[in-house]
Amino acid sequence: MNKRPNHPTALLSVEHIEKYYGSQSAVTKALDDVSFQVQCGEYVSIMGASGSGKTTLLNCISTIDTISAGHILLDGIDITTINDNDIAAFRRDNLGFVFQDFNLLDTLTLEENIALPLTISGISPKEINDRVCQIAEKLQISDTMHKFPFQVSGGQKQRCAFARAVICDPKLVMADEPTGSLDSHSSRILLEIMSNLNRDLGSTILMVTHDAFCASYASRILFLKDGKIFNEIHKGEKTRSIFYHEILDVLALLGGDKPC
Repeated sequence: MNKRPNHPTALLSVEHIEKYYGSQSAVTKALDDVSFQVQCGEYVSIMGASGSGKTTLLNCISTIDTISAGHILLDGIDITTINDNDIAAFRRDNLGFVFQDFNLLDTLTLEENIALPLTISGISPKEINDRVCQIAEKLQISDTMHKFPFQVSGGQKQRCAFARAVICDPKLVMADEPTGSLDSHSSRILLEIMSNLNRDLGSTILMVTHDAFCASYASRILFLKDGKIFNEIHKGEKTRSIFYHEILDVLALLGGDKPC
């Protein structure tokens, strides 16, 4: 896994997207003219109260859901124009996914779970073994590779899921509440590893989270409210502690129900 070169333009460009649910008699506007960019190698977090549209936004960027208007470009490709026959290959070649509930296959070992995307892509067994060993070492799960998901902790499962997400060196890694099922110790380990991969390998990460501590590991936070971008803050040279308290201040301004 090589560190990515700097891109002269944004890796991800979200342009005036809108998303509607329901029928003409009862329409819900989940996303309302949302626009932003993510540069190659950035670590961006999306926050907002329940119903703010953050998960809908992630689902639209990940091609799991479709938008009602606007455009989403990944590395110059307008993903809103990709037909259904090609969308699975596009996801496999460009996107990595990390979910709150791990989504591991219980009948496969951790090693086999991580290797699965490479196996599907027809990579040689030797290269698969080399790449799996490399990422397992970075994620500190080398000693659990022979075990099945039911035999390891939640933190180890999530690190396995993250390894599977980045093993193909995707252009964009999307994480939806990656620490939601973890205790505080396991969460901290995963967040440190994600931060290291972003720094050392240049992995571009887009993460949805309700947790200010989790978000403080990112370099930039987008706050959504009622389907619109309410605010945006950058970490810059600030310590994570200072950034954490800035996040709390913005969440207080958001008001409403508890962020989630």
